[in-house]
Amino acid sequence: MRRVACALVVFAVLVPARAADPRHPDWPCAQAKVPELSPAALWAGPPLDAVASSQTRDPALKELVSRLAARRVPVEDAQKMIADFMTGNASEREAKGRLLFAAVFERLNAERGEVIAGIERLARRQKDMADKIRENVFELHKIQDMPSPEQARLDELSRQVEWSTRIFEDRRKTVRFVCEVPVLIEQRLGTLARAIQQAME
Repeated sequence: MRRVACALVVFAVLVPARAADPRHPDWPCAQAKVPELSPAALWAGPPLDAVASSQTRDPALKELVSRLAARRVPVEDAQKMIADFMTGNASEREAKGRLLFAAVFERLNAERGEVIAGIERLARRQKDMADKIRENVFELHKIQDMPSPEQARLDELSRQVEWSTRIFEDRRKTVRFVCEVPVLIEQRLGTLARAIQQAME
C-alpha cells in the first residue's frame, strides 16, 4: 500500500502544470502573462499625456480612487460615485474624467502588478516543494528496496511526504484561485473606464 501511495505522489508531483508562455517560466496561470496594462487598450477618451495622477494632492480624489479600486464595492455603487464626481460643464467634466481615469489606472495597474509578482513567488515555492517531495519519494523507495529497511525512517519519510503533498495540493488550489485576480482587476478597470467616459458625455 505504501508503494502505491508513493507512486501516486510521484505522479502528482512530477506532472505539474506547464507555463502558458515559455518566456515566463514562473507564470503558472492559463492566461498569458501581461506584466503591464496599456491605458490605450482601456481608454477611448481624450488623451492622457498631460495627466500626472501620481502628483495629485487632492484628498477627495484619492479617497474616491481608493473606493473605486476596491472590488468589494459593487459596480453600481462605483458608477454612481463617478457620476457624482463628474459635475460641471463639458470642459470641466473632461478634465475631471482624464484625471480620474489616470488615477484609477495607476492604482489598479500597480495593484495588478503586485498580484502577478505574488503569483510568481507562489509558483516558485511550489516548484521548490515539488523538488523536495520527489527527493523524499525517491529516498523512500530506496529504503524500501533494502533487504532490511529501517521502519522508523520509512515511517518518518512517509509522514513527511504525505504532509508536504497535502500542502502542495492546497497551494495548487490557491494558485488556481489567485490566477483569476489579475483578470478581475483588468475587468474592473475596463468597467470604470467606460463609466468615466459615459459621465464625460
